[in-house]
Amino acid sequence: MVGSTVSRRAVRLCVLAGFCCALVAAGLSYRSELRALLGPVAEGDAARGRYVQDEALADEAAASALERLTEPAGARAGTRALAEAAPAEPRPWRPSEPLEARTAPAEPAIGALFSPGEDWDSDHHCSASVVHSAGGDLIATAAHCVYAGGFRTNLAFVPGYEDGTAPYGVWVPTRVYVDPRWTESSDPDHDVAFLRVRRPGRPGLRLEDVTGAQTIRFRPPLPAPARLVGYPNDTEQPLACSNTAVADGPTQLRLDCADVPNGTSGGPVLTGGHTLIGVIGGRDGGGDEETSYSTYFGDDVRALYERAVADAP
Repeated sequence: MVGSTVSRRAVRLCVLAGFCCALVAAGLSYRSELRALLGPVAEGDAARGRYVQDEALADEAAASALERLTEPAGARAGTRALAEAAPAEPRPWRPSEPLEARTAPAEPAIGALFSPGEDWDSDHHCSASVVHSAGGDLIATAAHCVYAGGFRTNLAFVPGYEDGTAPYGVWVPTRVYVDPRWTESSDPDHDVAFLRVRRPGRPGLRLEDVTGAQTIRFRPPLPAPARLVGYPNDTEQPLACSNTAVADGPTQLRLDCADVPNGTSGGPVLTGGHTLIGVIGGRDGGGDEETSYSTYFGDDVRALYERAVADAP
């Protein structure tokens, strides 16, 4: 009886061990398939929310993007000056009528975020904007645009993108920063990312000197007159919409405008013309056909910004 009991237990243990091994193998296979679906991604330092981009991978992303784009002569030479690129003075603010996003002129400090290569996205999958910093090399976007199961390694930013042209060149990340609470659980209250960028083949050229930049404001008082800008992933021009930005709880900003589709994620929410108070993202991945959200730019976003600025390449 004792020997029989031991034998049965051994069999059960073997079956259980085999089942566990199968689960582990299935999990590893699923993870591999998920990463293949996501396209080129890297682990980075997820615990700190930080990724140092491999220079060769970045240059490859830029070259792939340029296969689809046209660079005017000035962009190729890198000669556009800040005075030329500076955004025009904003017109007197008023809400859009009707409250629907419409095609808008391209702006130097706002652009499309491309992800060339084999992944599930179209050519440009998100939007981003240039943010003033001491290094002159910082852009802001949504965390879900740059981290999904890993840090995306095939990113290229095209400021002022319009109709297949890159009037201010193609820029690639050197470092990517997100809040660790995003890497842990995709917390919509931390759907913000900052990227430091460079222009391949143009060492020393600063993005902000070429395009100008938005200023950034933390703990913005709400409600506030605002406009959002972004690039739908199936069009070649930006769209924009203006309305009053309001608080939606303590950690989210809401702006009601219809017809803001996929691809606009990461696009800026601006007040006072060129002051950044949000990026399209946050709750529900950025909203729906009637409403857009942003993580509120409170103390956590300030800390993330300061970390990105201080962490010089």
